[in-house]
Amino acid sequence: MSFARLFASITILVAGTSALPATTYALQDTYDYTNWLSKFSVQNIADPTHGFVNYVTQAQAQSLGLLKTVGNQVYIGVDNTTRLDPNGSVGRNSVRLQSNPSYNHALVIADFAHIPGSDCGTWPAFWMVGPNWPNEGEIDIIEGVNLNTYDQVTLHTSSGCVPAIGSGGQSGTPTGNADCGAGGGYTGCGVASGSATSYGTAFNANGGGVYATLWTSSAIEVWYFPANSVPSDIKSGTPNPAGWGVPIANYAGCNFDAHFQNMNIIFDTTFCGDWAGQVWSSSSCASVNPSCNAYVAEEPQSFGDTYWLVNSVKVYNAS
Repeated sequence: MSFARLFASITILVAGTSALPATTYALQDTYDYTNWLSKFSVQNIADPTHGFVNYVTQAQAQSLGLLKTVGNQVYIGVDNTTRLDPNGSVGRNSVRLQSNPSYNHALVIADFAHIPGSDCGTWPAFWMVGPNWPNEGEIDIIEGVNLNTYDQVTLHTSSGCVPAIGSGGQSGTPTGNADCGAGGGYTGCGVASGSATSYGTAFNANGGGVYATLWTSSAIEVWYFPANSVPSDIKSGTPNPAGWGVPIANYAGCNFDAHFQNMNIIFDTTFCGDWAGQVWSSSSCASVNPSCNAYVAEEPQSFGDTYWLVNSVKVYNAS
């Protein structure tokens, strides 16, 4: 994961070289509560971003209630009851999921009722990544840390991908570097959403919403729709990005096929680490506890709102 609740649905559509003209999509894959764990694998790994987290196994996640179905939705949460040793080597229990299929070009439509809240110490993300990082790229779709309420979209890859803003513009504000390979890929090229309800607690209070990410040879674009303004074509399962208006992020002018390949979908929630921990001292969270790790260890009740809930993930082919 790079520098990335209850949620309702996610749709991923494999696109051709461009989906901006009206395009018909045929359903390829469906991910939902009936088959979630045959489509996603639980990753019991050390956190690549050095967070104060313990990514548990599938068996542990299920026995602890961190990964379960709630009605026809999939719940993905973190431990919010156990007090930990702030100086210990084992962080707070959490779940990291990676899709078994990978994709080349995609339209990712994620409909959330709730995402992890804006809580001190947290760093949740919904993203895509290729196996040979950073050379095969990373697209961070939903990501934020600590008390953020504005989503940040970020691309990470090898050097030489310096996108321009695509035709039609974008509503978000560029952050960080122009080169998505800056800092060996770690810094990336970000766009901060201009919507105050696009992330965390504010997103949830607004009733959730939909994120849509279009990845083609010529562009990578991300839209956010509050729950009360989701396009009808998304609701009907016949998505048409050409009618969605200005996206948050609109990356163009990079050889995306050379920098973004074979990407899997990831859900995770970590704590502190390379982003949330790095900016801890400059956030208001530091007034509660000078140490991010100590706060996460000693305040388990703060993470009752730190969960995802998903209805479905669908993958379509452009026909």
